[in-house]
Amino acid sequence: MRLKDKTVIVTGAGKGIGAAIARRLAQEGCAVTVNYARDEAAARQVVQAIEQAGGRAIAVRANVGDPAAMPTLFDAAETAFGPADILVNNAGMMRLSHVADATDADFDDHCATNLGGTFRGMREGARRLRNGGRIISVSSSVVGFYQPGYGLYAATKAAIEAMTRVLAKELGPRGITVNAISPGPVETDFFMRGKSAELVASITRMIPLGRLGRPDDIADTVAFLASPESGWINGQTIRANGGAV
Repeated sequence: MRLKDKTVIVTGAGKGIGAAIARRLAQEGCAVTVNYARDEAAARQVVQAIEQAGGRAIAVRANVGDPAAMPTLFDAAETAFGPADILVNNAGMMRLSHVADATDADFDDHCATNLGGTFRGMREGARRLRNGGRIISVSSSVVGFYQPGYGLYAATKAAIEAMTRVLAKELGPRGITVNAISPGPVETDFFMRGKSAELVASITRMIPLGRLGRPDDIADTVAFLASPESGWINGQTIRANGGAV
């Protein structure tokens, strides 16, 4: 219960890594705003699991690609639990294609959700988080792999890491730390979609620890970055990828 009575907003928290982060921070004592874009049933299940374990949570629908989303989330969190202390920018999308084949719509969608959503989350957090708070954004270890087909996705994630470093310096005087976590391959529907068993096996062989990541691996790292013990870590990107890169 290191984070008892803290208020957290987790974007894209209905499934996968986001859901694991929401549940983990609830275990630490946070009151959690579970954001989702489409799947209300999945978000409600996350809220129910948190409440059954004795925690507090609400589900709030908002598409982070919409400029109105972040004010909506912060308003909902404040109404339910009080001013926010922690923001986790997790929501994202990925549509693979070689750069030569990418459409303007592909580019715009990646920028709107991954980069725009995180930027607006950082901006709202900078304005409304309580002093001593935490902003944690989810990047990706594709920034490092730089594999064919990931050009647009990697570009938006690299931009998130750059903004993390800048914002950490801007918010340091208020005691707010700003960090990013860069997951490697994690066994979620988001990652597994469209991949053959052979491809998954070849990716797994690239990881020195010999396995794909699990959502809880990422959630545990986020919990550390949200905790008082991480207070001297600021402006950093933590590569949680089993040593793959």
